[in-house]
Amino acid sequence: MSDIRKIIIDDTEIEVEGAMTLIQACEQAGVEVPRFCYHERLSIAGNCRMCLVEVVGGPPKPAASCAMQVRDLRPGPEGAPPVVKTNSPMVKKAREGVMEFLLINHPLDCPICDQGGECDLQDQAMAYGVDFSRYREPKRATDDLNLGPLVETHMTRCISCTRCVRFTTEVAGITQMGQTGRGEDSEITSYLGETLDSNMQGNIIDLCPVGALVSKPYAFTARPWELTKTETIDVMDALGSNIRVDTKGREVMRILPRNHDGVNEEWISDKTRFVWDGLRRQRLDTPYIRENGKLRKAGWGEALSVAAAAMKGKKVAALVGDLAPVEAIFALKQIVEGLGGKIEARTDGAVLPAGNRSAYVGTAAIEDIDAAKEIYLIGTNPRLESPVLNARIRKVWSKGANVHLVGAEADLSYPVTYEGPGRIPLNRLVQQAKPTEGAVVIVGQGALTEGDGAAVLGQVMALTEKLGGKMLVLHTAASRVGAMDLGAVTEGGMAQALNGAEVVYNLGADEVEIAAGAFVIYQGSHGDRGAHRADVILPGAAYTEENGLFVNTEGRPQLAMRAGFAPGEAKENWAILRALSAELGAVLPYDSLAQLRQVLIGEVPHLAQIDTVIDNGWAPLEAVELKKGGFGSVVSDYYLTNPIARASELMAELSAGVKARGETKVAAE
Repeated sequence: MSDIRKIIIDDTEIEVEGAMTLIQACEQAGVEVPRFCYHERLSIAGNCRMCLVEVVGGPPKPAASCAMQVRDLRPGPEGAPPVVKTNSPMVKKAREGVMEFLLINHPLDCPICDQGGECDLQDQAMAYGVDFSRYREPKRATDDLNLGPLVETHMTRCISCTRCVRFTTEVAGITQMGQTGRGEDSEITSYLGETLDSNMQGNIIDLCPVGALVSKPYAFTARPWELTKTETIDVMDALGSNIRVDTKGREVMRILPRNHDGVNEEWISDKTRFVWDGLRRQRLDTPYIRENGKLRKAGWGEALSVAAAAMKGKKVAALVGDLAPVEAIFALKQIVEGLGGKIEARTDGAVLPAGNRSAYVGTAAIEDIDAAKEIYLIGTNPRLESPVLNARIRKVWSKGANVHLVGAEADLSYPVTYEGPGRIPLNRLVQQAKPTEGAVVIVGQGALTEGDGAAVLGQVMALTEKLGGKMLVLHTAASRVGAMDLGAVTEGGMAQALNGAEVVYNLGADEVEIAAGAFVIYQGSHGDRGAHRADVILPGAAYTEENGLFVNTEGRPQLAMRAGFAPGEAKENWAILRALSAELGAVLPYDSLAQLRQVLIGEVPHLAQIDTVIDNGWAPLEAVELKKGGFGSVVSDYYLTNPIARASELMAELSAGVKARGETKVAAE
């Protein structure tokens, strides 16, 4: 039952929920209240005191607006609504006092601080502080922490807002950070000097309101006002997190999250945030042709004519990699099918039925997890496959939801009811299932990559029906749903597509082995496994270097925007295929990306619904009893899943760190 209350904030009367805090009520009234420790996605700490307001008729001292609810206010005389003031002399004096205390021990190193220009402390000192200091004693200093290769610490700047502690504990699910000591001896520290063991830790850089936690790889490389900011989409996993790419000249300097409540809230994984150094290294920047077993540089005209000559009159198969935008897949499909060839996007062997969107995407939106009471994870480890989605599951677990796991046992950062390793436990769950309010079933690629994937999917859909819930297929590749929407699949999977193929057109699929014998044309951005096997290399743009469409794991089409230009001779992926079609004498009917998208939307209309979760209907597959066997994990090394990540020195260091932690035992163990 809603508890609506009237409240007067700075002479404006508004109606708000009684459970709201005063700081939230002020936001609804359009009044800005400064804060350091309060964050809408973390628990309330109430320890920075910057958000003080005056409650008229209340105690004769200011109140912390983040920790007081509207329902706690007394009504005014004769039942009038309670009155809150945010700009009275009492509030002004209180804020100035708090600001003066915060700056007592704060070092004056703004000119060399990486937070400079984006610092909450700077902004609020300017807006609400005083222009003098009465403090003459020496400032306190503390030792810096070593939190690992991602987060650099300058703990003398710390104002003990505890945002980092609350984030790591509540959202990331690790318990390595905390606060020790009292009074001026209190400090944020890590347990026994440990480094952080989480693939979400980079978010504490964004959360820190001062320069105490900054990005170690980005440190001292650029200032915020030098950067060009581009809002785009992440492709490191299939979640489609909304990100901002900051470039300086042609270089990507850093990647930050954008808020999107329906997808990633305001978090991103560490791979998304720090993979940018992989965009500079091992790049393909000119076409190559293999002659006498060795690759040599070539011009575009020569490389395209060699590729076209190889394809004409031959049996052609095309493979679609994990990072390809929809437009490139569409152009490739038109070329290959025009030659009578086959195309396959399910390069990991997942058995996903083409044409049935409820089976390869599901019916649940990511946001549906927020209201879930029972969550079934089948053949998936979301902590490795989609860390931001895993944080969302952890959030509903903390509110009382039960999580059931079928598949390989794993530490997901929250307790689960372990149902068993695979197919037999799934059969049992289907038999025992009863209608359950708020049930969400999440099936991962680990359950679908063996030959009986369709049967497993049938059982999962049967479980979903019996529970009366919704199903979400958790993909691992950013391009997979878009490719399935286009029908870029071959009956019988990759083995059937490659069977007897004389020419293989490899669009950035670096995770597959192509047998000797076939002529391989590789189009991609990095010199990875695909390029080593290639006879012709056509250098393409990476995800930050071209405009493209990606469909995320819940079936939401999103636009990735170009943040910079591809290096050297590398071209946009769709444009390479358009040029190749001319060489083949079967010119594709578009000359620009806009024209391509018109043709694309004509064939697949729902791709025009940008940022919309499309209703897929429900078409269950046949449910059959499964034979015994467990579900494996599809992600063996979280930090090295794609060519960009494998080119990154930082990802290699993080991967080595995970291995080392797994091998060394502490003496007490």
